Amino acid sequence: MGRYGGPCPGVRFLTVWLALPALLWTTSCGGADGAGGPGHSASSSAAASAAPASDAELCARIVAHWSRKVLDSGTYGDYQSMGLSNAQYEILRDVVDAARAAERRQGATASDELIDRQARSACAERYRHGTPSGGPWQ
Repeated sequence: MGRYGGPCPGVRFLTVWLALPALLWTTSCGGADGAGGPGHSASSSAAASAAPASDAELCARIVAHWSRKVLDSGTYGDYQSMGLSNAQYEILRDVVDAARAAERRQGATASDELIDRQARSACAERYRHGTPSGGPWQ
């Protein structure tokens, strides 16, 4: 026992040292069961519930991104430097062609919406059975 009836200073330090990893894990992960509880942050619960993006979602994001770049610049780049497969590049060309026509007829907002919609649709079709075979360039 310590001088005033409590545990010795070394025991207090050891107790805090042993409890610290559990305390840090609980506050950063929202609880021992990962479900979150009082005092958990919104960012930790959002990160815990976020699922990895599917191949189709990744395809749609990258195709939409590069479609906007191509539409703004007016020229196509090399599909490999964009990080696209040959099939994704074909989707991009179709999306950009449709977006150019929509921009002429209906304006920039319509073409922007069309890019998202058509990239999502074409990539979902491309990856509907999982990752396509035929090599990484396909």
